[in-house]
Order: sequence, then structure tokens, then C-alpha cells
Amino acid sequence: MDSEGIRAFQEIIDRSRRIVFFGGAGVSTASGIPDFRSANGLYTEEEDGLSPEMILSKSFFYLQPEKFFDYYRKHMLYPDAKPNAAHRKLYELELMDKLRGIVTQNVDGLHRATGNIRVYEIHGSVHENECMDCGAYYPMETILKAEGIPRCRDCGGVIKPSVVLYGESLPKYVCIGAIREITNADTLIVAGTSLAVEPAASFLDHFRGKNLVVINREPIPAEEQATLVLHGDVAEIMGQLRCP
Repeated sequence: MDSEGIRAFQEIIDRSRRIVFFGGAGVSTASGIPDFRSANGLYTEEEDGLSPEMILSKSFFYLQPEKFFDYYRKHMLYPDAKPNAAHRKLYELELMDKLRGIVTQNVDGLHRATGNIRVYEIHGSVHENECMDCGAYYPMETILKAEGIPRCRDCGGVIKPSVVLYGESLPKYVCIGAIREITNADTLIVAGTSLAVEPAASFLDHFRGKNLVVINREPIPAEEQATLVLHGDVAEIMGQLRCP
């Protein structure tokens, strides 16, 4: 690990008053949840000739719900995953009132499980599931234990995960809050994301602050505008920060 880079990162954190963290799948890999677009990521494999983007789409959900839920249970739900060093450090920064918001593309719910309150889950959460007929809410365990298509115990309607599928719009008010925090931030940390998915990637266009820190295993285009670039594991790098 680049000690000079860690020292520079620590200095930025110490000087900052309004930090926003924008994270992707790379934040949760240390918790045992695979990412999507790396060499061994979920999106490198097809199933029955179908890409993950096709299976995790709005149209596939409606046309072939049983196959959708079979794939969803196997590849999107990790009930035993626990927060890692990155999640815990962000919780410490929020307690210090330095961290003003977490904007996450992840649906695993680990930021909230750590205790963070200022979390904007722009792609939803696997922990929230809603009956499409009566609106009743169900936990992730209901989806895991169901055989085939999960159905509401009250009305028999299909229970749909509250995650944003391909072809669906991002939640309006969550996005408004996320953009507001990014606009008002003095430091933006972009971590564990390739920024390959729109419109989420465009959120960075709203940043007007002083410091843009990029943490990722592989180079990404946002590095061209960054104040500091750290290549490596997000949890390992974030875990080295001191929070006095």
C-alpha cells in the first residue's frame, strides 16, 4: 500500500467538513459479495445463454418471473454478509459529523447494517420487498425461503424486490437527496465503482468541492479530475484512516 497516498488521504479527511462517499460493488467485495464488472465479476458469466443484464431486467421479471427469482436468489442475496472495514470507517466518520452522506449503487444494505443513517440507496435494497397487489412489505428472508415465485400471504400477489432492475427508473426522491449532498460536499470519495452505469455515473457532474478522491482496483476515467487516486482494495485503504 502506498504510504504517501494514505497520508495524503488522511490529510484530506482531517481538513474536510462535508464528506460524501459514492460507492459501488467494490466496497462490498471484502464482505464476500462478488462485484459485477471485474475479471471474475458476475457480469462475465451467462446463464442459459442469457446475460445478467437481461435476467435482471424489468421485462424478464414480468415475462419469466420464476427464472428471474431463481437467478436472483443465487446471485443477489447474501444473508451472511457482514460489514467490512470500509463500512465501519464510514460509520465512524458519520458519528464525527464529517460524513454527510453515502450514495451507494449497492443493494446489499450493509451501510445501514453498520449503523449509518445518511444513506442514499439509489438502486434500492434487497431487504425491502413489496407485494405488487396490496403493497405489503416483506424482508429478504421471505424471498429466500419461498419456492418459485414468492407470493403475499395476505392476497397472493407477487412479491417484488425493491431493487432497480434494468429498464426501471431510479427512485426520484432518493436521487434528489443524493445529488443535493454531492453538490454541497467539500470532499467526494468515489470508491469501488467503474462508473459504467448511467444515470448514476452522472451524479459526479454535480460535485463542485475541493477534493475528489478515487479508490478503485482498476483505473477509471474519473481519475483525470481527481485530487488523489488510490489503487487497491477499498476496505483495506479505508481501514487505515484514523478517526480521532
